[in-house]
Amino acid sequence: MIAALVCGGIVGLGVLLIVRGLFPPRPRLADALAELRSLPQARPLAVMDDVAIGFTARFGGPIARALRRMGIGDATFASLRRDLAILERSPERHLAEKVTIGIFGFFFVPFVAGFLALDGAHLPIVLPIWGAVLFGIAGFFVPDLGVHTEASARRAEFRHGLSAYLDLVVIALAAGGGIETALADASDVGDGFAFVRLRRSLDDARLAHLPPGEAFGRLGSDLGVDELVELSASLALAGAEGARVRSSLQAKAISMRAHELAEAETTDQAATERMSLPLVLLLAGFMVLIGFPALVRVSHGL
Repeated sequence: MIAALVCGGIVGLGVLLIVRGLFPPRPRLADALAELRSLPQARPLAVMDDVAIGFTARFGGPIARALRRMGIGDATFASLRRDLAILERSPERHLAEKVTIGIFGFFFVPFVAGFLALDGAHLPIVLPIWGAVLFGIAGFFVPDLGVHTEASARRAEFRHGLSAYLDLVVIALAAGGGIETALADASDVGDGFAFVRLRRSLDDARLAHLPPGEAFGRLGSDLGVDELVELSASLALAGAEGARVRSSLQAKAISMRAHELAEAETTDQAATERMSLPLVLLLAGFMVLIGFPALVRVSHGL
């Protein structure tokens, strides 16, 4: 019965893929208009060759491209899109990695069951089937967790660079420069990830004839960095008054450094607390090692 249900589900999935391939969904009018009005897409930092991309992305690439042509791989959560954007990783590559890990997870349990069958151990047919389904689903969603962890570290790096960038902007404003000139000159100083993305955002805003504050706001929304959105609001409220802009940016830089220091202290305290668990386990093992001979002698004496 279970095998029939699984076979029926596979056949239904195949029919769905064929229908989606023959009749791909059309994009919504609102999405098409939003794409026309958006800023140019950010260029990658470097061209990734096949070796740098990795085996998982190359193996699942054809399947991922077929799924995206059918419109199946486009359903991505907004948080995941922001994580991929700040990692400068294309959704196609991420989908290919998910497909590859899902395929390997799907065939892992049947492979182990077949290996055990060669050794004489016969497992129920239900166990490999459900194991393949569960491992396949888990393997498909495991890369999302890794992307979230990497994106959190990259956002912390971006915030650190943004605080340094704001200090440079304040120095340029104190020297008598205008707000747009100060923003552009400060972005040309560094070569880190934050400075490169800010410089690209300013270049795209200049080409699209948009104010820098609006460009920073869009970049903050795309990357999931709230500090950039707040910086955009500060630039929009300050207007053309240089003194108010300088004091606002200086206060923003100070608050960001204080927040980073508090996060660093919290992380250190959490690491210190986690170190107590191995010490407790080590002490418990030592007590068992010392007390086990005495317990054995008492039990034999009774």
